Amino acid sequence: MSAQFGHPVIRALFLALATVCLALACLSKASAAPREEFSIDGVEVDLELFLAVDVSRSMTRREMEIQRRGYAEALTSDPVWQAISGGMLGRIAVTYVEWAGDFDHRVIVPWTLVDDREDARAIADALTTQFVDNLRRTSISGVIDYATPAFNDNGFEGLRRVIDISGDGPNNQGRPVLWARDEALAKGVTINGLPLMTKEGMGAQWHLDDLDRYYVDCVIGGPGAFVIPVYDWADFPEAVKRKLVLEIAGLDPIAPIAPNGAMIPAADERYDCLVGEKIWRRRMQDWYN
Repeated sequence: MSAQFGHPVIRALFLALATVCLALACLSKASAAPREEFSIDGVEVDLELFLAVDVSRSMTRREMEIQRRGYAEALTSDPVWQAISGGMLGRIAVTYVEWAGDFDHRVIVPWTLVDDREDARAIADALTTQFVDNLRRTSISGVIDYATPAFNDNGFEGLRRVIDISGDGPNNQGRPVLWARDEALAKGVTINGLPLMTKEGMGAQWHLDDLDRYYVDCVIGGPGAFVIPVYDWADFPEAVKRKLVLEIAGLDPIAPIAPNGAMIPAADERYDCLVGEKIWRRRMQDWYN
């Protein structure tokens, strides 16, 4: 050691300073550790709600606008707000995604916390500010596969997780809907349905008179799962409002239920969940013939 550090007091001070510097270096290294090493929980909410809204080619622009405005009206309504504020935590998380084909998913509202009316109004504004064109095909399995992992790392921890699917026809693209549904249910996700049984637009070849029964047997599932069919577009806003109240409040409805509250009668046999794929195959055969 050089002469300037020869005095015992000087050596002691130097060693103390070196110890402090070493400690600071270690602390700095620890603070630079990757975030993955630390557990950061999401915001706790009563419900994580994935609103999956059909914009397939069979939907007219008018129908798509009715859907957007219907959800905007429902989210800002008194009954829905009472359901939100009456929850254990008094807040929910919502995302609004439009879907069509197997890989056609358009996020209109990303995952958003709703714990006051201003949040709900902001979502309503986002839904009604701009309207866009429809997309092609109908893949219910595709949107279930898209929605199920969307709950992971979305910034929220919900007491319940629900995928809410509206649609005007059966699955006709992607893997069988039952496969996607059963995988979602195995992950603790509930799926509810809003079958659109109106006859407007280009979807006559896909129309099922008993689309509600198809949704019951092939699409929905999980604790308290239910279906609320829409037979006339004039009934859409009220149907959405009622559906949201049931989902947010976590009520156990008589599932499945019609708009008038009556049960949809059970079928004698299970529905053919590949009916949409078969219709598409016949259509393609007719096209090439």
